[in-house]
Amino acid sequence: MFQVEISITFNSLSPVIAPNKWILLLYGLPTKKGAARVNLWRQLKKCGALPLKTSAYLLPDKPEHHERLQWLAQQVRDGGGEATIIHVTEIEMLGSEDIVRQFNEARATDYAALLSALTELIARNRKRPDESFAADLEKLTRQFEEIRKIDFFDCPRAQDAQMLLKRAVGLRAGKSKNAPTLATKRFIGKTWLTRPRPEIDRVGSAWLIRKFIDPKAKFIFSTDAAKHPDAIPYDMFEVEFSHHGDACTFETLVKRFGIADKAVLKIAEMVHDADLEDGKFQTTGCVGIDQVLKGWAKGGLSDEELLRRGGECFDALHQQFRK
Repeated sequence: MFQVEISITFNSLSPVIAPNKWILLLYGLPTKKGAARVNLWRQLKKCGALPLKTSAYLLPDKPEHHERLQWLAQQVRDGGGEATIIHVTEIEMLGSEDIVRQFNEARATDYAALLSALTELIARNRKRPDESFAADLEKLTRQFEEIRKIDFFDCPRAQDAQMLLKRAVGLRAGKSKNAPTLATKRFIGKTWLTRPRPEIDRVGSAWLIRKFIDPKAKFIFSTDAAKHPDAIPYDMFEVEFSHHGDACTFETLVKRFGIADKAVLKIAEMVHDADLEDGKFQTTGCVGIDQVLKGWAKGGLSDEELLRRGGECFDALHQQFRK
């Protein structure tokens, strides 16, 4: 019988404190050393170094990073170039928080490519995993682990990849038994917690909670649910209200709270397609909202404002389908 047994290790994400010490590699190679230049670039990329300029790369100042850059610096010198390693505590016009943001943006790009590959794998094997499924999943799992090694500041996209990997692993587990329906009165006056920079599933779920579970629900944002034991986490790895089986978090909430509103059920399909991008329901209604939310996030809107504005979008969508 076809089986997939893959272990995925994932440390809890904690709020990141920007370091105040960095290590910088400055180098120069002769113009004719094109192959050496490409090889060096690949090795710097593999160790997660952040390019500041054409020949300057930055890493958090840690012993293992210092050792790696020393080795690369020697490689440059052996190739007829010059290399200098500098320990710095401040970079003009670039604060530590800005540097951390750039590191996370670089890792977000890595995770985006992985998420795209995972989405394609799941869509191709949703009905019946093919012969290459186990090997493909193992390969993508290794890619995830490689990215995590250079994800120095716990990029929020890591949990998206984690949940999608779990979904892929569960393709052969079959459909889980339906969990009991929950009474909304047990969830009145609660605080809900989700990851920062919410997108379509988290924003839609917040709207659903306020619209059908608790109109006065409060929301906070963190990557570490353990630090907020009194809050109800959602759309996070290994929590009750999250992705389960083939369902996104919005769908999970609809099922768990027995929400039968026809307009909501239609919106649930749209959120699923926009979030998971697997084409299950062949809808596009929430794709535009998702792009708008991402644009607002890039524009610097706060997490609270993203929920507020996104909630207005879902209010209008719900009103349209009710008519």
